Amino acid sequence: MISIEGLKVEFGVKPLFQDASFVINDRDRIALVGKNGAGKSTLLKILCGKQKQTAGTVAVPTDLTIGYLPQVMNLQDDTTVVEEARKAFSNVAEMAEKVERLSKQMEERTDYDSEDYMALVERYSAAHDHYLMMGADNCEAEIERILTGLGFNRSDLTRPTNEFSGGWRMRIELAKLLLQRPDVLLLDEPTNHLDIESIQWLEQFLAQSAKAVVLVSHDRAFINNVCNRTLEITCGKIVDYRVKYDEYVVLRKERREQQLRAYENQQKEIADIKDFIERFRYKPTKAVQVQSRIKQLEKIVPIEIDDVDTSSLRLKFPPCLRSGDFPIICDDVRKDYGEHTVFDHVTLTIKRGEKVAFVGKNGEGKSTLVKCIMGEIPFTGSLKIGHNVQLGYFAQNQAQLLDETLSVYQTIDNVAKGEMRLRINDILGAFMFGGEASEKKVKVLSGGERSRLAMIRLLLDPVNLLILDEPTNHLDMQSKDVLKEAIKAFDGTAIIVSHDREFLDGLVDKVYEFGNAMVREHIGGIYDFLHKRNIASLDELGTHAKTEKENEQKPQQSPTSPKQSYADHKERQKRIRKAERAVEDSEKKIAELETRIKQLDEQLCKPENAANLTLVNEYTETQEKLDTEVEKWEKLCEELDNILED
Repeated sequence: MISIEGLKVEFGVKPLFQDASFVINDRDRIALVGKNGAGKSTLLKILCGKQKQTAGTVAVPTDLTIGYLPQVMNLQDDTTVVEEARKAFSNVAEMAEKVERLSKQMEERTDYDSEDYMALVERYSAAHDHYLMMGADNCEAEIERILTGLGFNRSDLTRPTNEFSGGWRMRIELAKLLLQRPDVLLLDEPTNHLDIESIQWLEQFLAQSAKAVVLVSHDRAFINNVCNRTLEITCGKIVDYRVKYDEYVVLRKERREQQLRAYENQQKEIADIKDFIERFRYKPTKAVQVQSRIKQLEKIVPIEIDDVDTSSLRLKFPPCLRSGDFPIICDDVRKDYGEHTVFDHVTLTIKRGEKVAFVGKNGEGKSTLVKCIMGEIPFTGSLKIGHNVQLGYFAQNQAQLLDETLSVYQTIDNVAKGEMRLRINDILGAFMFGGEASEKKVKVLSGGERSRLAMIRLLLDPVNLLILDEPTNHLDMQSKDVLKEAIKAFDGTAIIVSHDREFLDGLVDKVYEFGNAMVREHIGGIYDFLHKRNIASLDELGTHAKTEKENEQKPQQSPTSPKQSYADHKERQKRIRKAERAVEDSEKKIAELETRIKQLDEQLCKPENAANLTLVNEYTETQEKLDTEVEKWEKLCEELDNILED
């Protein structure tokens, strides 16, 4: 689909990357990885034509459509949510005209056996298929499906977009992009503004409905569930690993060890050559050999190795005072904004040393309860902070509270105590402030860099109750691992508001679910909670909680027989497994047919096979089988969705 050859990008003396060559194929799900500043976002901009490369070619077919979601964009404020989403179908009329024009050309032609006519038929088929894939016949239903999948309520669809926060408006832009059904989706950190339910919905959508996807994300679970291929930008090169992220991590470790061995061998060779030159430089009898060694030294191409691996770094919290046995006790807490009740009857107790997660859809009150605990907003009910509790709070606006006149190093040096002062450079390096970056003034840092700096500052402050509100949004995977290990080793109490499943996995031992003005307690880790609440998908969490609340308010009726409920559940799970197997079988057939078409394509490209009717007929039959199987796959996916929604 898209072919990249000899790509080079440079902004200064040293290229960002060079000699990059790879191909993006149909149905590829590519994770673009690399340290911050390696050029991931730059590469996405080049692929979609928003930025020019220094050298090399990016070959994009003329009829290929590309959808690009940047991290930051200019948003419109003059429409409602649904009206803004309808803009995704603005090119439907244009595509309809193209299909009509090609159809008319076919009617006027009579040279049915010519190559030009066959090419015209192919263009018509592709345009017609694309027109149908754009959802022209069911635009409104598709708009509602995408928007509700991304977390909007039906009542939100008619609200003006300027009533929503930046994160929700980014969801609208993502919805518009998904509605356009482009041939290639380029997504730059799409999960930063999504909650767990919306992330899982997006995973399913990309797996079932998207064609080719290239994405940048620091959400390990998300890219593992979506991607089947990993492109790494490292040492100014792009390395293609045709495996999922977890497998890539293993292969990358092996590759780095090989690089290290090769580097050490080369350094030994260079040292030997230099030693020979120094020893015999002034001996006339060795002049020829010395000149030969000098030329040999000049020809050596230095082996580059990846940056020093700091994954072994362990960041420890400074010693803190012991708090009371129950740092947080809520009893019948309620919070209203006008006539809107955020939550009611919240009764919970958090024990000393517990690590708990607050999860739920955006807007359900997670951050609101945190603000109640911090004493920032009024509420009704009883909320007690335990004896000797020292609070450490990382909020969304934490970065704005930093002193802009200080450097990065000074900011951390001012709060570091004891042995931590000797490891400031290591800590800064682990959070992407190594080298000259530590001397930058806070006022020149980006929003993401400020957030990371505020996180380091908080981690070095002696507290025994840590509250983190979405701490991982601006951290890469290595920094998240450092933070996660630090919290696990923390002997105090921690409350984490996060949508990052991989970060929460193995970190928390209790989950509080927010939804429909209720807060429900779940004992166990995040995946225990997801498994327990996996009614089919997390999209049903809100509905399930609402039903439970309504049932509490209704008069009690005779309950359904437990045996009948179990039988219904078992039958439903059986239908789901059967539908999933059918989808998997269909996907395998599609992959086999696509492989065969590719083989036939290669054979037909050879001059000796140009007139081979057997191959031509097999190619036509295989293409028809593929089209039929794709239609069957779409129906099976729809049937699976219907079962999950029942």
